[in-house]
Amino acid sequence: MKLNELRDNPGATKDRTRVGRGIGSGKGKTGGRGVKGQKSRSGVAIKGFEGGQMPIHRRLPKRGFTNIFAKSFNVVSLGRVQQALDAGRLDASSPVTVEALKAAGVLKRVKDGVRLLGDGELKAAVNFEIAGASKSAVQAVEKAGGKVTIIGVQAEA
Repeated sequence: MKLNELRDNPGATKDRTRVGRGIGSGKGKTGGRGVKGQKSRSGVAIKGFEGGQMPIHRRLPKRGFTNIFAKSFNVVSLGRVQQALDAGRLDASSPVTVEALKAAGVLKRVKDGVRLLGDGELKAAVNFEIAGASKSAVQAVEKAGGKVTIIGVQAEA
């Protein structure tokens, strides 16, 4: 097989329809746009317009808001931490912080802090200094002989 012999599977691609190329093509004259009017012209953008009737997005009530003080946490499971420990990228003797997790490649980018979740199994005794943890994660860490310290990223009231 040579590069110039490469072909796609038959029927894998369809030829594009060339509109406005004579009435014999079936897509001539109006080019599939019907007749006259605003929508038959180019440059039409009437999204959400309902012919003068009040549009649905204005008939429905506004609801909810975006909390500008909401915290966005990185979520890390115990299994992911154990993988990093096994690979030697994390040190079990020093406390596991956000910076340590980032350096170990567990986190890509740091958000408002790290929240530890209890899926997976932790075998080593590790001390965590993080923003939050689930009850199951705290139990699993303490069972393995470690400790979880919650450091403050509390929203000011």
